[in-house]
Amino acid sequence: MNYWLMKSEPDAFSLDDLEAVAQEPWDGVRNYQARNMMRDRMKVGDRVFFYHSNCKVPGIVGIAEVVREGYPDHTAFDPEANYYDPKSDPDKPRWYMVDLTFKRRLKRTISLQELKEHPELADMPLVRKGNRLSVMPVAEADWDFILGLE
Repeated sequence: MNYWLMKSEPDAFSLDDLEAVAQEPWDGVRNYQARNMMRDRMKVGDRVFFYHSNCKVPGIVGIAEVVREGYPDHTAFDPEANYYDPKSDPDKPRWYMVDLTFKRRLKRTISLQELKEHPELADMPLVRKGNRLSVMPVAEADWDFILGLE
């Protein structure tokens, strides 16, 4: 099993929204590095920290699970979609997504500020300066440490 962290702005799609649906495609990712992780490395059963970003207290709020591995992001082909990409072709897709399902809420939000205060997490991509990826791997030791903070 692999572990991941995926960011979402709660005004756009929150943990509450994920909990309200049985399964949701994680569409609209338009970064090649994040796309490659979803397309090539995420597997059914992988666990995901659900992270609320661009809000008053950014942080990890819950856990999701990958329930469908990488497949073409259809929003790239739809001129009416927010994430339309005219250079993406259904015969040679540029963008991919995975499907997630809600597993549980954390007992409390573990804020980015708190995560940065733990030297044990210094190598975690989320806390490194300049990392703005919306999808990133989480080492198993970091996953376990963060769950221990609940």
